[in-house]
Formats: sequence, structure tokens, C-alpha cells
Amino acid sequence: MARIDLTDGFSIHDYRSRMKLLTDTGETRTLENRKDLRCPACDQAFDRLFVTERQTESFETPPDRPFCLARTAEKLLVLTH
Repeated sequence: MARIDLTDGFSIHDYRSRMKLLTDTGETRTLENRKDLRCPACDQAFDRLFVTERQTESFETPPDRPFCLARTAEKLLVLTH
């Protein structure tokens, strides 16, 4: 099981074969983990990954399950478990 590596930032293209793109607005993306990638924050498998390049982001409802946050210089990642 591979872990998402944020050492040099984050590119979806590095992990596209292991995740399914669910939504893409140009500034935000939601992906489903299909190959048991591990979370960069807690090192556990995660279900969904939300990626944004925006300075701020708000959600109408909080995730109904545990989640982790990870940050690169350009992106914020929200991973639900």
C-alpha cells in the first residue's frame, strides 16, 4: 500500500491510476481512493480526497466520518476515512 508523498508538493497525475475522479471544477477536485493509498497525515487508508487550490473553502455540512488535513505550498487536501 503506497502513501501519498507531499515532499515535492502534490500532483493528481502522480496518483490518477489509483484514484477515480468524481468531480473537477478547475479549482477543486474530489477523488475516490481505489487502490488503498495511505493518507499523508495518519498513514491509514482513506476513502475520498478533496483537493483545492483556493485560499479558503467552506462546506455546507461537515464530513460524517473522520478526516485528515494535509497542506502543500499550493494545495489543501482533505481526506475522509
